[in-house]
Amino acid sequence: MNGRIQNADRLTSHGNRKGREDLIEILEAGLGAADPYNNVRSMLELKGDILKVGNPLFEADGDPQSGVESIDLRNYDRIFAVGAGKGVQRVAKAIEDVLGDKLTGGAVISKHGDLPVLTKITNTYGGHPTPDRGCVDGAKKIMDLSRDITERDLVFTIIMNGGSSLLTLPFEGITVEDVKQLTYLVQIKYGIHTTYLNYIRNHIDQLKGGRIARAFSPAKMIHLFGTDANRHDTSPIKQDYNYIMRHNVWLHNLPDGSTFADAQKVLETNALLDECPRSIRDAIYEADAEKETVKYDEYIRTDFRFFGIMPENAWLTSAYEKAQSLGYRPFILTRLLNADPQQAANVIMAIASNIADRNEPFASPAALITGGEMLVPVNAATGIGGTNQEFCLTAATRIAGSDRIVCASVDTDGTDGPGGFRRGGVPECLGGGIVDGSSARRAEAKGIDIPFHLKNHDTTLPLWEMGDGIVMKQNISVCDLSVTLITEQ
Repeated sequence: MNGRIQNADRLTSHGNRKGREDLIEILEAGLGAADPYNNVRSMLELKGDILKVGNPLFEADGDPQSGVESIDLRNYDRIFAVGAGKGVQRVAKAIEDVLGDKLTGGAVISKHGDLPVLTKITNTYGGHPTPDRGCVDGAKKIMDLSRDITERDLVFTIIMNGGSSLLTLPFEGITVEDVKQLTYLVQIKYGIHTTYLNYIRNHIDQLKGGRIARAFSPAKMIHLFGTDANRHDTSPIKQDYNYIMRHNVWLHNLPDGSTFADAQKVLETNALLDECPRSIRDAIYEADAEKETVKYDEYIRTDFRFFGIMPENAWLTSAYEKAQSLGYRPFILTRLLNADPQQAANVIMAIASNIADRNEPFASPAALITGGEMLVPVNAATGIGGTNQEFCLTAATRIAGSDRIVCASVDTDGTDGPGGFRRGGVPECLGGGIVDGSSARRAEAKGIDIPFHLKNHDTTLPLWEMGDGIVMKQNISVCDLSVTLITEQ
């Protein structure tokens, strides 16, 4: 089977084969719609020296510059593309393919493990979710391109999911090891949402918090980011142009809505002061006004357009439509499942079991679909795994013995959990998992103690040995995608 899931034959060789085959088709539909390449191509058109930029699908509501803009490239001496994130090469490749020889070059930072696809734009590999030296090296290449920028330059900036880790260039006195320690502490050890981590990271970095736009001013800039222009965060509040321009904290080519005071509050509220690296703590409390992030009033004076090239509905809608075409009644339970994966699995499997037993609250055959970003505090645990794997392994215990429930969950970037971590006996960092009513029985037959592994957040090896671990091509990233099927009686 062609697609991003690489071991479909293994995954469908046992258990509820029909349900597993259907699940893989549904996942592939969602994953295919998450590729930003075609979206970028649809908003860029080159005819001679005229570049048309824009697509109403990717604009924020209330954008005062709404509409397709015609840019005469004869007015520009150079064209660059810079950025960072999971899937950034797919966006950069679209820019390369549209502009051809008119593109001068550029620099992007992608996650370790992405296949190289660029020819004119330099790609540097970096660490995610914790940054490494490659992130700093790539960020320096971006900064170097900004040194002699003029108003006769045209610059595309790209920030995709994961850009907050990959775009790392700390201020003097703070090392990448300090930032790595902070990221592990906040995001992995304690499972605090990325939004709050960015209150801190944005104030200790030379390119985050809108500074990449400041660095390339006075060029004309086209800012692209890998989410919906009208929903860039996990808030249920309606997010239009004015909201995103004043409250954004993680799209680093847009103005930043956080302050040093916000960063201080995160450290204090979550009792992180003692564990936070001293260099970072000192910088946050020194609160140097010259190191404050770029705010709306400064940003609005630059020459820019911005577009959210990954509309929120696209990938979930594609999964929904594929499930429907396969004969299931699809339901999107939530687009923002920002929860502990074990708790989420317990709730969703309880709903699935109720459907299987009583046809309530939905009639079978049904497909329960969720998106978002699950988070789990690992504390002192040293197991190898990821949130989607943890969701599936928990689900296996809740649907044990069922011949009608099949569940899958994947991280759309292709690697679930801390990137670069490997487990002996597993060919790749897993992208997620797929389980059914026979999974717990297979685990028991192999001597796998599921509760023990869940307690230690060690899910990769058990899922692989059960034949339920998903191996994926990596590079595209939106959020998690979880699908649970309840088949007909």
